[in-house]
Amino acid sequence: MMENINTLWQTVREDLAVYGLDVIGALGILIVGWIVANWLSKRVQKATIKTERIDNTISPILIKGTKIIVLVITILAVLSKFGVETASIIAVLGTIGLAIGLALQGTLSNIASGFMLLVLRPFNVGDAVDIGGTSGVVDEIGLFVTEMHTFDNIGVTMPNSQIWGDKIENFTRHNTRRVDMEIGIGYDDDIDEAMAVINEILDADERVLPEPEPLIAVGSLGDNAVVLRVRPWTATEEIWPLRYDLTKKIKQRFDKEGISFPFPQRDVHLFQQT
Repeated sequence: MMENINTLWQTVREDLAVYGLDVIGALGILIVGWIVANWLSKRVQKATIKTERIDNTISPILIKGTKIIVLVITILAVLSKFGVETASIIAVLGTIGLAIGLALQGTLSNIASGFMLLVLRPFNVGDAVDIGGTSGVVDEIGLFVTEMHTFDNIGVTMPNSQIWGDKIENFTRHNTRRVDMEIGIGYDDDIDEAMAVINEILDADERVLPEPEPLIAVGSLGDNAVVLRVRPWTATEEIWPLRYDLTKKIKQRFDKEGISFPFPQRDVHLFQQT
């Protein structure tokens, strides 16, 4: 019994003498690699924040990509420390990757679509968009999915392939936008007076841009009202506050000037049959 224990202990000591330094070296490489990966990712994050050439759309992918690359290099270095042929491993991983790629064609389609979104930039992080009927603000563009939240703060995750193959409307791409309003007045009201009142309201509001010139015109003769089309231009971030304020001011001024907002009505003719 003691002989077996001594033999086992002798074998362990010999193995430690042969592989001990390799194990310690491998652990050292892992620790250093992990530290370097975290350090580099933080440096990339700080660099992307400071520079204006890289926006918030690409920075998360650069940060994650940097960390993954360093960790992969670290693992290959650890394997080579034990004499493993890394070239063979890379070839095997390539074969496995090809098989996985064929099985996950939808996932690869998301990656390709994500790449196209990052290159062509139909929208950036922070933009207000409408994608296939879903409206909200973009939070993150990833390689597989895009994260956004709706205007009532509901989180939405959309596959990139679905986004790239659908209609994309970007509400905040341009610095200025047009406010489209339709104001109905009665057929007995003075059209010129109503248009003059609206023009005064637009001139008094500093948010209304002088160029392009606001449009005030008779749009149509409806069943119940003369419809005036009001088309002022403003900065993109002011479009909804301006629209709400103009609606309120026009209502208050029309009430003051005696200009009516007609209600839906119908003329009913009764014929008595004897």
